[in-house]
Amino acid sequence: MTDQSITRYISVMARPREFDRDAALTAAIDVFWSKGFAATSTEDLVQAMNIGRQSFYNAFGDKRQLYLEALETYQRNATSCHLGRLTTPASPLKGLLDLLVGLIPDDDALRCKGCMGAGSIGEFGITDPELVEMREKMIAVFHAKVVERIREGQRLGEVDPNVDAEQAAAFIEITMTGFQLAARGGAGAQELHALAAFAVERLRA
Repeated sequence: MTDQSITRYISVMARPREFDRDAALTAAIDVFWSKGFAATSTEDLVQAMNIGRQSFYNAFGDKRQLYLEALETYQRNATSCHLGRLTTPASPLKGLLDLLVGLIPDDDALRCKGCMGAGSIGEFGITDPELVEMREKMIAVFHAKVVERIREGQRLGEVDPNVDAEQAAAFIEITMTGFQLAARGGAGAQELHALAAFAVERLRA
């Protein structure tokens, strides 16, 4: 083997293993979603992500930085799905019902995972300013859309005109959080579907 060949061989062997960053992030989201931040170790993450520790640190920084990225990605994707269900039906009340029903997976194992965002609130509350800021940005966009649909429902005669749209939106959002916590605690799909219908009927004209 020539000196040049040896140099190339060493260079290749020293090069960090390439990996699919998006796939690794998805795996990290699943771990944090299931276990929370404190109960998740770096070893849990590198095993689930199927990467080495050095690749982990090079690509994601540390556990906290990865958690922030994972939570932001989860919340962005979840909010997009929420808005899709809320805004797609022509009927505002149907949109609100679809929004709630969409939080209730039929799969027991998936439903029992609850919501990573709600889990973050349960774990950190308002003690972490960075997480609070992230949450408030997401909530502001979502809340405005819920208010918009409720007011549309009032104009169409579907929603009680005497209902305060801001308060009704807050009611829907708190109901969503309640569903996600109840699911984490083992609530069944049929039970939650019935409660979704009950909640939306409280707004009907």
